[in-house]
Amino acid sequence: MSELKVAARTLCEFAARKGDLDLRYTPAPTSEEGIAGHGAVQARRGPRYQSELALAAQCGNLMVSGRADGYDPIAGRLEEIKTHRGDLSRVREAQRNLHRAQLRVYGAMLCRQEKLKQIDLALIYYDVGKDRETPVTETASADELWQELEQLCAIYSSWAQQEAAHRKTRDQALSRLTFPFADFRPQQRPLAETVYRNSLRNRKLLLEAPTGLGKTLGTLFPALMAMPAAGQDRLFYLTSRNTARHLAVDAVHLLREKQPGALPLRTLELVAKDHACEHPDKACHGDACPLAKGFFDRLPAARADAASHTGALTQQVLADIASHHGICPYFLAQEMARWCDVVVADVNRMFDQSALLHALVRQNDWKASLLIDEAHNLVDRARGMYSVELSQARLLRIRRQAPKALKSQLDGVSRAWQSVIRDHAPDITRDPVILDNLPGSLTGALNRLVSAITDYLADHPPDLALQELMFESLAFTRLAEVFGDHSLCELVRPGRGKAQLAIRNLIPADFLSPRFESADSTLLFSATLSPGIYYRDLLGMPEDTCFQSLPGPFSADQLEVHFTPHISTRQADRERSLVPIAELIAGQYRQRPGNYLAFFSSFAYLNRVRDTLADLAPDIPLRAQQPGMSGEERTAFLDGFRDTNSGVAFAVLGGVFSEGIDLPGDRLIGAFVATLGLPPFDAWHEILRQRLEQRFGAGQAYTYLIPGLQKVAQAAGRVIRTPEDRGVIWLIDDRFLQPDIRQLLPGWWITDSNTDHSL
Repeated sequence: MSELKVAARTLCEFAARKGDLDLRYTPAPTSEEGIAGHGAVQARRGPRYQSELALAAQCGNLMVSGRADGYDPIAGRLEEIKTHRGDLSRVREAQRNLHRAQLRVYGAMLCRQEKLKQIDLALIYYDVGKDRETPVTETASADELWQELEQLCAIYSSWAQQEAAHRKTRDQALSRLTFPFADFRPQQRPLAETVYRNSLRNRKLLLEAPTGLGKTLGTLFPALMAMPAAGQDRLFYLTSRNTARHLAVDAVHLLREKQPGALPLRTLELVAKDHACEHPDKACHGDACPLAKGFFDRLPAARADAASHTGALTQQVLADIASHHGICPYFLAQEMARWCDVVVADVNRMFDQSALLHALVRQNDWKASLLIDEAHNLVDRARGMYSVELSQARLLRIRRQAPKALKSQLDGVSRAWQSVIRDHAPDITRDPVILDNLPGSLTGALNRLVSAITDYLADHPPDLALQELMFESLAFTRLAEVFGDHSLCELVRPGRGKAQLAIRNLIPADFLSPRFESADSTLLFSATLSPGIYYRDLLGMPEDTCFQSLPGPFSADQLEVHFTPHISTRQADRERSLVPIAELIAGQYRQRPGNYLAFFSSFAYLNRVRDTLADLAPDIPLRAQQPGMSGEERTAFLDGFRDTNSGVAFAVLGGVFSEGIDLPGDRLIGAFVATLGLPPFDAWHEILRQRLEQRFGAGQAYTYLIPGLQKVAQAAGRVIRTPEDRGVIWLIDDRFLQPDIRQLLPGWWITDSNTDHSL
């Protein structure tokens, strides 16, 4: 029988978990805090202590391997270190049993490896907040430890054999994978070849691939085909939009349907907990939620059903399987992320502070291939992942109705808020104030409040308001502990009792770099991804990351590009620009009636130009994006772009209608883009410019020019969506003619034959 491999932790999580799912409020350290905590304990042990001890043992047909946290060969003591926060009693019994099982597996392997008859075992619980160790010790014989290991391996063995057989047939099928259509789209074959080579070479690549290439299928097909040759275990397709996630799932389904033979490819759609949870009003433990009760007892049957399902494990499919077995669909999806070949998910599942996919890659030592769609969004998305805001108003509102058990801690946070406000009273206005340092008194009070709320919620019914306050406070304290020049602290007080304190990330590279290092190959792709060095620097990608731009399927004769050398949209010139812009739009519309989009930097500017145009040309149909539009309102706005319609629709540059929408043919024949899309010249962006200048020597470009021109390219890119489209773009601002600005626009837009500078 062939040798099968399994990580010790994976073995225990598969075979040793029993009983309820119990995720009561136990604030755990971040992965960075966990690593630091392990290091702190290991550093105390002295020179004879062996840290990160590699262990492996053949048990039946399984090769079990792992790294024990530490071993003292003189004392004969093996240690497993587990980090936690606050009261150790909040680490539930089921979790402690799992920790113990893992330690005893390491003990069994060490005894076999070193020919020991018995060994002292120690679970070291380390409180990262108090720098305190709590050991839980026992002595075990080699025979009893090996017997327990054999029992775990017996449970896992048949599943491992099934998985090995699945991997073999999967790789055989992927090596014969055929494209689902008779021909590639124009330029789609070079796209596929580039993706395939990148996977085989285990490289990191920033790929600018213009609209119309069929990027979803053009990246998934070659990445899947490369998996057997590259020896890759998993493929993660990550995106920032739900619609793109659905397109990826559909593309895998199309590949499966068009193959001459079977394609045994497990595909998982991961959705947010808010979308998958069946009982959002209940806490995630067996005493509160019926779907958590006995979760791990019923999980094996549900897991087997999900693994044998022939189609994609979409949100609905998993909900049906989970319902049949009476378990939580969200956590069934979390489990299936371990066993699926392709996972389609939001980018946060790989890149945020508690990213599931990154944790699984590290735990199982997977060779993972990353495909990151719409990668131009990742800088802003990552900044959001590592930013957090505290609300004084939320605290005061909860404080008035809070139980007596929490009064002392809530009062402590309230006093700390007042201290922060007093310290900065002369500077606080409605505009944000940038603090030189984090207020330590508030951070300490928040830590005490988190512990108190945790204890309270463990013994009381779920309280959504307290839960939100706890998570907000916990997120702040976690980021406070890793605060550095990659972030800033911002205080604003729009009114009495309404202060807000935020940690805002400026440079996500410091947090994302380990994520990219853990991937076997990475492809970031988008229609607008220039200059590549900007994304490499801000995302923390390796120095040897490559950049490539593929030619698109469009030609310059499909597009007229007009400049306006005599119109300025600078803030000081906005009032003077209203009539010229309105006249320009009216003139273009009357020359060629049809559907147009006009983009502006703000709703205020948009409304002024719209009103001016309405007075100047009342015959032209006008409509405009409104702040906070619902999903139905957005759909209605887009439905207004019909082949039989004509008119001018106004939208905000960088908003929901400036990217990710397709209006081919006569649904959209032109766009007006007023302003360069530059971020505001406020205190936040000035500090960002200074930090980026210090770090990369490109503060002005990285803060203003590149992000602004990305918005312009995305917005104007709505006009040409297919090789048959014809359209016009007006770039409204004299600065668009400056060489450093023009070079940041898509190259195929601007040639002598399709460009007019005269207006």
